[in-house]
Amino acid sequence: QVRLVESGGGLVQPGGSLRLSCSASGFTFSGNAMRWYRQTPGKERELVAAIAPAGESTSYADSVKGRFTISRDNAKNTVYLQMNSLKPEDTAVYYCRAQTGAFSGFWGQGTQVTVSS
Repeated sequence: QVRLVESGGGLVQPGGSLRLSCSASGFTFSGNAMRWYRQTPGKERELVAAIAPAGESTSYADSVKGRFTISRDNAKNTVYLQMNSLKPEDTAVYYCRAQTGAFSGFWGQGTQVTVSS
């Protein structure tokens, strides 16, 4: 059974930092690209960052470049999202996704990030 469990969300002040984690099980983690998405009410889910199976390449949405860093530890079956210089507009539910094919994959349950003073 595939499981993706996000953690690390919470309330942070503008300019602060958070590190999200996504622990995976039930599939070959090291064989799949991983992604972080975010979603706010009334909007479509937005791709934030992606990382290749061995971590050899990463990509980011323009809105988070230079502030967020995606990484992974294949020995721990975990993908991370380090978020620095957080802004109120980063407030969202953040989801990790295991990308198992061009259009297929699995979602975690999400973790809320709120950036507010």
